[in-house]
Amino acid sequence: MKRLRLVLLSLLAAGAARADDATAAFYAGKNLRLTVGSSAGGGTDIVARLLARHIGKFVPGQPGVVVVNQPGGGGLVGANRIANVAARDGTEFATMERAIPQLAIMGDPNVHFDPMALTWLGSLSSYRNDAFMLLVNTDHPARSADDLRSGGAKARLGASQQGSTNLTFALIARDVLGLNVEPISGYAGTAKISLAMTAREVDGQMMGIVSIQASQRYLWESKAVRPLVQFARRTRHPILPDVPTGQELVRDEAGRALIEFAELPFFMAQSFVAPPAIPAARAGALRDAFRKMTQDADYRGEAGKFEIDDSPIDHTAIEALLAKAQATPKPVIEAFRKVVSRTTP
Repeated sequence: MKRLRLVLLSLLAAGAARADDATAAFYAGKNLRLTVGSSAGGGTDIVARLLARHIGKFVPGQPGVVVVNQPGGGGLVGANRIANVAARDGTEFATMERAIPQLAIMGDPNVHFDPMALTWLGSLSSYRNDAFMLLVNTDHPARSADDLRSGGAKARLGASQQGSTNLTFALIARDVLGLNVEPISGYAGTAKISLAMTAREVDGQMMGIVSIQASQRYLWESKAVRPLVQFARRTRHPILPDVPTGQELVRDEAGRALIEFAELPFFMAQSFVAPPAIPAARAGALRDAFRKMTQDADYRGEAGKFEIDDSPIDHTAIEALLAKAQATPKPVIEAFRKVVSRTTP
């Protein structure tokens, strides 16, 4: 019996070695196409190009990686392409804007794929070291979330277009948490909103810790802004011990379920995905390369310079998040849909 077991193990090892050799032979001399669903120079593009510089050396055959920007529909054009048009031979993968799988689960007619059918590689961020904050200028009368709920203070929050994360969570703060905030949409990004805050056109905005430290560090370090609520956290962030989470402030179970569904995209914030039904050996090679890259000292050193949230998860964690989201009761999803469809105070 022992000898038979050794023979079987040897055969399995030989088969795996042949598969590895075949995978390396396939990738050798090729370039992988990495599609980015946003314009060059933005946060998603910067992270994608960082990955492109490192992941190839961990793929058998060490292929090159070519980044192709394909903006449109908030990343939806690129996502539909990778799901339906891209080659299914393991030579293409893409970034996935964090809210798109949620849109698919909600039944958005513009999403033409099932997120569970895609070949997920992993996410560079699970938001473990970050928090999405409701910020106001420090000279604003609200000192806490309670001041916006019952203290008579009101905050005008700058936001981007409908469907943007900062507008969605401003609406959740107003309609689910009952805070006295007025979302003012139409700003072209957080930098423009920060200028509007400085000019006192608006009182605050929704923004992540990592984002403000990377792009508006002077506001954070000079304490020009005050965080009142933190989202995308199951517990309070260590540097915000006195700031309540949205889950703490919500008043009923229905609201808590809505916020939990709304926060899902943060926990797979910088995801990479390949088309459905690529050969299993190549899917395994890409996933293994992603995992090895996130543990590599050279990659982590460069990631630290960009101050991204270094809290990677693998494809199984993403699939578990998606399965949980798909199990969300329909009334909760419908309630969330109604909140995010509102655009006016």
